[in-house]
Amino acid sequence: MTQDPETLLRAMFSAAIASAQPEKCVPGALPGQPKGRFIVVGAGKASAQMAKVVEDNWSGSIEGLVVTRYGYGAACRHIEVVEAAHPVPDANSVEAAGRILQKVRNLRLDDLVLCLISGGGSALMCLPGEGLTLEDKQAVNRALLASGAPIGEMNVVRRHLSGVKGGRLAAACHPARLVTLLISDVPGDNPADIASGPTIADPTTCADALEIVGRYGVALPAAARALLESGRGETVKPGDRRLARAEARVIATPRMALLAAAQVARDAGLAPIILGDRIEGEARDIGKAMAAIALSCADHGEPARAPCVLLSGGETTVTVRGDGRGGRNVEFLLSLAIALNGAPNIHALAGDTDGVDGAEEVAGAVAAPDTLARAFGRGINPQDALARNDAHTFFAALDNQVVTGPTRTNVNDFRAIFVAK
Repeated sequence: MTQDPETLLRAMFSAAIASAQPEKCVPGALPGQPKGRFIVVGAGKASAQMAKVVEDNWSGSIEGLVVTRYGYGAACRHIEVVEAAHPVPDANSVEAAGRILQKVRNLRLDDLVLCLISGGGSALMCLPGEGLTLEDKQAVNRALLASGAPIGEMNVVRRHLSGVKGGRLAAACHPARLVTLLISDVPGDNPADIASGPTIADPTTCADALEIVGRYGVALPAAARALLESGRGETVKPGDRRLARAEARVIATPRMALLAAAQVARDAGLAPIILGDRIEGEARDIGKAMAAIALSCADHGEPARAPCVLLSGGETTVTVRGDGRGGRNVEFLLSLAIALNGAPNIHALAGDTDGVDGAEEVAGAVAAPDTLARAFGRGINPQDALARNDAHTFFAALDNQVVTGPTRTNVNDFRAIFVAK
């Protein structure tokens, strides 16, 4: 291996992102030409780029509207692109959701709707449920993000407080044919959890949502609690006749990204070990566990002998206790570095494949054996930074951030730990 550790780690991250680019995964999944109208709608951080690829590979008439994150737009000719806020929705999110619903109403049997869904769609296409305001939805989103709840449970709550999620968009498309293309950013790739499943039947209930908010101590606005307790927030269920002509295709996944990174490792003469693509839990706890595995490789050659690379994906959570600048990937990495305690020959990178970790325009960071020593040399206490959920500030001070800019895709968290000889 001739590359230095950080260069290798960054190359693996780049390969993971490249594997999920819409130009690679959209063209082969497109449906055939309909007899009637062809309407494209969608939401998510990859939706605009997906729409552009659809246009580039479509010969017939086309119209539509997609909503993406600010800065994640693409130059489409026929499909309108709207930008909105993430991770907390704004007025553009609400307006876009309403306009998307209008686009698909009053369609006919010969019409075709192509829905382009990727991570981030829950906030970007936000239509408050009956009796709720945008401010209510913003409060719920902030509370859920700080609660430590896994993404699947957060989305159960979101679906039941929405006017578009939980299969409602699919129901609005009836009787037209509906094909949904999904880029997965959720552990397990469950279509109902990707952007809270606007075109997917939902087996969960308002009672399930209430149980989740109670278990995590999520404070709900009065109108949101009333909507759940009354049952008026119920979603579209499996077997609903309006979804009979709806199908969903998952076209890019976190596992595909890990496999692409693994090939980079092999090309460098290293043994890649994929520990899993659906790892969840508190970021700092996963950091400790991954450190223990890396040390076992270094000290005992188990589960792999050095030199090797440990790869994993999924979506960890952060229970916010401090007032720092952080994200789940950098919190994982800081916890990992603390647990490794300067162990020689172990380097790591953690980042979000959408280019944004938490609310920062920073994908993640890298850590090395000298990370803690360099921090202490600058008067920075790593434990204090972790306690304040301030990992972005920590890695920025060391000039160890990973900044990609908008990647226009999203297959969730990426973690790589290189154990050298």
